[in-house]
Parts: sequence; C-alpha cells; structure tokens
Amino acid sequence: MYNTDMPNRAELPSTGKLIRSTLLAAVAATVLLVTVVLPAEYAIDPTGAGRLLGLTDMGEIKQQLAEEAELDRANTAAASQPKAPAATTPERSEAQEVVAETSAEPTDTAPDASEEEAPAPEPAATWRDEVQFTLTPGEGTEYKLTMEEGAVARFAWESEGGPINFDTHGDGGGNAISYEKGRGVPEDEGDLEAAFTGNHGWFFRNRNDNDVTVVLRLDGDYGELKRML
Repeated sequence: MYNTDMPNRAELPSTGKLIRSTLLAAVAATVLLVTVVLPAEYAIDPTGAGRLLGLTDMGEIKQQLAEEAELDRANTAAASQPKAPAATTPERSEAQEVVAETSAEPTDTAPDASEEEAPAPEPAATWRDEVQFTLTPGEGTEYKLTMEEGAVARFAWESEGGPINFDTHGDGGGNAISYEKGRGVPEDEGDLEAAFTGNHGWFFRNRNDNDVTVVLRLDGDYGELKRML
C-alpha cells in the first residue's frame, strides 16, 4: 500500500504568503464588484467603467423590470381589496327642496354673460427639441439630457396607441436618483431640475399588446439630448 508523503515545513507556504494571497484576492473581488457586479445588477457605476462596457445600461433595465414587477404586485393586491360600500345620499324634505329651488333662481344683479370679456388666447408653446418614436409590445427605450446641477428643463410627452410605463431618473459621477415613476400613463408634462451634474431623462416601456407611438418635447437649460437605448 502506497502512503502519500507528508510535506515538510519548508514546503508549506509561509504566513506572509497566505496573508498576501488573501489580500490580493480581496482586492480583485472588490474591483470586480465595483466595475462589473454593481453596474450590471444595480446600475451603480462609481468608476464609469460600467458605462464604457455597456453594463450600466443592463443594470438600469434590470432595475426597471424589477420596479415594474413590484408595481404590478402592488396593483394586484390593491385590486383584490374589498371596496367600501358607497355612501347613500339622504333624501331632502319638501321644505329643503323649496329653499334650494329659491336660492337657485337667477337674480337681476347677475352680470350679463355677453358683457364679460373673452380671455386672451395663450401663446403656443415653443420647444427646442421634439422626438417621435414607436415602441413595439414589451419594448423599452431611454432618452436623457446632459445637465448641470440645478439646471431646469421643461418637458411634455404623450403616447398614441395606449398608455405606457415610465421612470424619470438621473445618473452621473457615481450618483443616481429616481424623480418619478408611472405605470399605464398616457401623457405627462412639467419641469425636470437636475439634482447633480450628469444625465437626466426618461425610460419608457410599452406594456400593451400593440405598437405605441410616443412624442417627447423638450426645452430649457440642457446640453444634449441622447437616446441611450
């Protein structure tokens, strides 16, 4: 029977080598976590390497899908809750009806509608950029603006063919923020103020069974409009 020779003390790695190997493994794991795992899974990209490798876009899509699934679960749970019975309106007595009819009669002091001045028409809104795109069922896309911290952009978008899901968010310099989210929304408008210097904009997804066309209009203080996906 063959017995394996036991290594002698000189052949065993020293404590210093073991410590160095452990430190090198920890450093390598940290680098992979920051440059690959965080951007690809959570859209967190503190070094910017994830954006260069295309991993941050993958992480943003995963986060968006997870948020949409959470919204679906919340809406399903809300729909399953029993509805409260509608409040009944008490019948009014004859005396109350007489008083209501008397108070509703027009008086001689009411101004003549023909004498009121018609309001002046509001000027049509002007936009710096306008884009139109079509999303097939299940398809998503993302448009972002390059903005400095505190800059404000005015926006308005609308969809034809059905409502869509959207996520207004921003990222840059290791920062990330979600301004507003919606599910099954046909249109939206307002002002987008950049919380930090970076890219700020919208992710749209079509959850309908048919194509949906979206028109996005923009104006204000921003540098460039970019389609990310």
